[in-house]
Amino acid sequence: MPLPKISTPTYELELPSTGKKIKYRPFLVREEKILILALESEDEKQIATAVKNTLKDCIQTRGIKVENLPTFDIEYLFLNIRGKSVGESVDLIITCPDDGETTVPVKIYIDEVNVQKPESHSPDIDLDGSLTLRMKYPSLDQFVSSNFSFNEGDGLDKSFEIIGKCIDVIFNEEEAWSTSDVTKKELMTWMDGLNSAQFKKIEEFFTTMPKLSHTITVTNPKTKVENEIVLEGLQSFFG
Repeated sequence: MPLPKISTPTYELELPSTGKKIKYRPFLVREEKILILALESEDEKQIATAVKNTLKDCIQTRGIKVENLPTFDIEYLFLNIRGKSVGESVDLIITCPDDGETTVPVKIYIDEVNVQKPESHSPDIDLDGSLTLRMKYPSLDQFVSSNFSFNEGDGLDKSFEIIGKCIDVIFNEEEAWSTSDVTKKELMTWMDGLNSAQFKKIEEFFTTMPKLSHTITVTNPKTKVENEIVLEGLQSFFG
């Protein structure tokens, strides 16, 4: 006689980027094993494949392309799927900023963590009053690089490459140039021609883009000082 089938619950959330409601299920044991093995390999391509395949399997709504979702959607999804899989809260140890040494245990409830969207943020960057860049958000590769990277020493080159991947279109009132029509080398050379003020505008796109964020208040038991702490990015919620 065959063994009984195990029913898996499904849940619903809104993608922060679009507000679209999608259904998902928790990780299964086999999927967690694949993720663990990929992480142990310290190979970003293997990790990206494992994360992509796992999220594809867990998302029950059709038509969602994981590799095209912005980083903050993937972080929000990953956090919620993990929460339904292993527990709806995360226990962290926070160091109090007022003295820089006293630690306090904190429990974070995953359903209270959201993606914050600054009102001033825009995907269009006016470079010089004539040329405008239209940016797109970092996607799956950057999610893996930000949260599961084991490589050190390539920060500047890697950041420059990520920025290049996020430039979608360059346009003025008369013409538009899609970065998909040029080579990586051509785009990198073009970016080298930006001045510092223009490059800073591009950096502001990344510093102000929507991100997984949660603010907590902890009281230092030694000094009695209340500290407001902002946790940002997926890594912050896994201590």
